[in-house]
Amino acid sequence: MTMEKKVKKIAVSSEGPSLDDNVDSRFGRAGGFVVVDVATRETQYLDNGASQVMSQGAGIQAAEIVAGAGADVLLSGYVGPKAFQALNAVGIVVGQDCEKFTVREAVERFLDGKIVAADGPNREN
Repeated sequence: MTMEKKVKKIAVSSEGPSLDDNVDSRFGRAGGFVVVDVATRETQYLDNGASQVMSQGAGIQAAEIVAGAGADVLLSGYVGPKAFQALNAVGIVVGQDCEKFTVREAVERFLDGKIVAADGPNREN
């Protein structure tokens, strides 16, 4: 990924509130998001419980949560087309296939250039 702008905040779909929790493979129905301030390494946890119970539109709702937190980057497992489009529309870079890592590992791998920006969704819905 070429860094046209400096990454300030990275949001990661997470199974729990800490850096040591696993990345949640589902973006739209993730338990929540750990938002990491790249400069200070401070974290904030955003609960995604409301999106988990939605019959549809969970990905778009989750994209609004991530955008509202001021994230520049989203790291997750699978991101569907509507969510990907919503994230892309507000300039959030998406890194996918991170479900085998902890939140901390995913952030470090992204910052080390080992996770590339996706050019499209990796899930049909």
